[in-house]
Order: sequence, then structure tokens, then C-alpha cells
Amino acid sequence: MSDLELQPLAPRRRTRQILVGKVPVGGDAPITVQSMTKTDTRDVEATVHQIYDYAGAGCEIVRVSVPTKKAGEVFHEICARSPIPVVADIHFDYRLALVAADGGAACLRINPGNIGGQDRVRAVVDKAGEKGIPIRIGVNGGSLEKDLLEKFGTATPEAMVESALRHIEVLEREGFHDIKISLKASDVVRTVQAYRLLAKQVDYPFHLGITEAGTPFGGTIRSSVGMGILLAEGIGDTIRVSLTGDGEDECRVGHEMLRSLGLRSGGFRMVSCPSCGRVQIDLNRVANEIEEGLKAINHENITYAVMGCVVNGPGEAKDADLGVAGGAGEGLIYRKGELIRKVKEEDLVPAFLEEARKVKAEADAAKA
Repeated sequence: MSDLELQPLAPRRRTRQILVGKVPVGGDAPITVQSMTKTDTRDVEATVHQIYDYAGAGCEIVRVSVPTKKAGEVFHEICARSPIPVVADIHFDYRLALVAADGGAACLRINPGNIGGQDRVRAVVDKAGEKGIPIRIGVNGGSLEKDLLEKFGTATPEAMVESALRHIEVLEREGFHDIKISLKASDVVRTVQAYRLLAKQVDYPFHLGITEAGTPFGGTIRSSVGMGILLAEGIGDTIRVSLTGDGEDECRVGHEMLRSLGLRSGGFRMVSCPSCGRVQIDLNRVANEIEEGLKAINHENITYAVMGCVVNGPGEAKDADLGVAGGAGEGLIYRKGELIRKVKEEDLVPAFLEEARKVKAEADAAKA
């Protein structure tokens, strides 16, 4: 293999497998995309509506905060109506973990160190074992134990790993091993280093994320770089892109991240050029309108190309299953390398989507 050829991804890290509802996590199971609701959990209708929106955007496991007694009282309604497994996010009050487990939680996200003594941990572990649900240990660089901060000076990767091992030992002491672990910091370097360190010491599945990653622009970049490094190294079993914004965007970014690394299939891939002085059509409008239209067509495992000029455009368009290359106020539409239509700019979007629907219909007919 030459130096210019793409090197393969590292083999997937070998872990034990757990079940979150009916979704397998770890082992040889596909890497799953998660998100977290941003509604007030006490508002059941708003929370369930948001979960359905997330599921429509590709979310496979959803986390719901249970911070109060009232939230715990309605949690069972959310679980009963959710189309995907629900993870209960619990802090401080171990009794809420018991309520959530009885209410249908598919997993409990806790920090064993902040719910009280070993007797309270034992109560949660006993309940989780009774219900057959796993526990996710969530270590966050922004909320480490005081003694670890004093020992290491700050939330170093080593401090995060020691916190995780401490929490793991608390659960293992009770004979509990259905565990998933996350080690999240708000920056890429610490997060990557922490996961790498812990991966050498345990075989539990990992949930990846860059916590408090930021607004959609910066947060998407930091999440993609950090999780992309780890996923390419074979580390990671579930992911969550944490953005200040819509949860649906978190799910879409997560799926695209996995697809870009060849770790998941499904959906469509759209190639579009960045535009330059050669372009003679309104490329931004055309590309965005085509992408929105393609979402409704929902043809999976297909590549579209939307190119702006006649330099690289025809070549890229020909490589795609369906592509368009812009010209002077017009566009050439290619299918599997063959020119099939030449249309005016104002007709370009509807003409392209018409052809995309034809391709989808033919594919559906072939499957039938």
C-alpha cells in the first residue's frame, strides 16, 4: 500500500455487550446515536413530542433528566409513549433512580459517588439487577470529586480515569457488571486522552461525547474531531453530539459522523462544491433546496452531487448516482455518468428532485 492510499480504521475495541432496551451496545453491535431531551421533563407532551422528533432525525437511544420528584412521577408516561429506549439521568437522589427503574427506564445514568453511601448504591444496583437494566457511569471533567481535583490540580485525563475506576469499583463490589462508561470533557485533547487511558484498563462499552461542545458551528467541529479520532481508533460504542441548539441537529451530525467513517450506512450522501468565481448559478440556493427536497424522498445509500461549474462539475456529477453541474444560468443533470437533461436555472431544483424520485421509485420496484 502506498503512502497516499487511505489507511484502514483500527479494529473495533473488544468490549462486553449490554442491552439498553432492545438496543445492543458494545461487542459487535452497531455504534448507536443518542441525544438528550431539552424540555422540562414534567411536561410529558412536550417531552414525548421532542423524542419523536429526535427519533425521526435518527436518534436510537434518548436520555431524559429526572431531577425532581414531580419529574419522577411522570417518567413512566414518557417511557410508555417513547418510540426508542429511554435512559434516566439521575443525580444526588438515589430514590429517583429507583422510581425511574420502576417506571420503565432502559438504563440509569448515575455517578455512584454523588448518590450517597454504599447502602444507597446497593439499593440502586439491586433495583437495576431486578429490572435487568444497565447503569451508565458518567464522568464529567466539570464535576470531578474534590479530592481528585486536589490530587491532580485540575480535571486531567488521569483524574477523570481515576474517578471512573472508583465508580466502577463501587458497582463491581455489588457484583454488578452491566455497565457503560462516559468520560467527557469540554475540550478534545483531554477527552481523547481520558478514553485512551481507560480503554487499556477495562472492557466495558464506552459512550463518547465532548461535553458542552458549544453552539452548532464550533460544537460540531469539536465533536467531530474528538469523536472522529476515537472512532477511527476503534474506541466507542454509542455517541452523543452535545450542541447548544436543536437536538435533531445533534442526531443528524452524529449519523453523518459515523457514515463519514464508514461505520454506519443508510441515508443519502450529498456532495456539493463550495462555490467560487467560476460559478454562474445561485449555488447556495440550489444546493440547500435540493438537500431539503432529498430529505423528503429519503432514498438510502445513494450519492448525489450538486456542482456549480463546468470545471469539476461534470466529473463529480458523473461519479454520483445522480448529479448536476451548473453552467451559465442552466444545469446539466447526469445519472450514473450519463447526461439525461439540460434545464434552465429556475427549473433546476424541481427537475433534479423529479429525477431523484424516479431513481427512488425504480429502486423500490426492484426490491419488491
